[in-house]
Amino acid sequence: MIHLTLEPITAEAFAPFGTLMPPQPGGTGRLDLIDELVNTRESAKPRLSIAAVTSKALPLVAVEMERHVHSSQAFVPLDGAEYLIMVAPHGPDGLPDMAGLRAFRVPGDTGINYRVDTWHHPLTALGEAGRFAVLTFVDGTAGDEQFVPLPEHVSIGA
Repeated sequence: MIHLTLEPITAEAFAPFGTLMPPQPGGTGRLDLIDELVNTRESAKPRLSIAAVTSKALPLVAVEMERHVHSSQAFVPLDGAEYLIMVAPHGPDGLPDMAGLRAFRVPGDTGINYRVDTWHHPLTALGEAGRFAVLTFVDGTAGDEQFVPLPEHVSIGA
């Protein structure tokens, strides 16, 4: 089993995998992500959904990862729930590079946007369950998402 320790998320550490949507200074203003929301299929349409995410205790054992080959994917917490994300670069075989795994603790006032084709673990709330707005481009085919079992389980702890 691989053991990871949660890192506090920063824009720099997360940059290879996507962008952060931090709270606006002073609680007002607007953050536009026009260039970060990417769809590579003309047939795909934006799907905005609300996902209810249950909370998990640490250590969490991860057994799979997913990716969206043709779409970025954005998550915005609606209830202020802190959450955990795990990401990986691509290995030479196109699957998650287990040596490059990283796990981040994300504050409940910060959203994330995964780049197109980013390997990531399914969203997991920490502490309290929460609802998240999720934006993905889909066309209803198998190309919308891919899940793969991990060759070795990953334990993620504080």
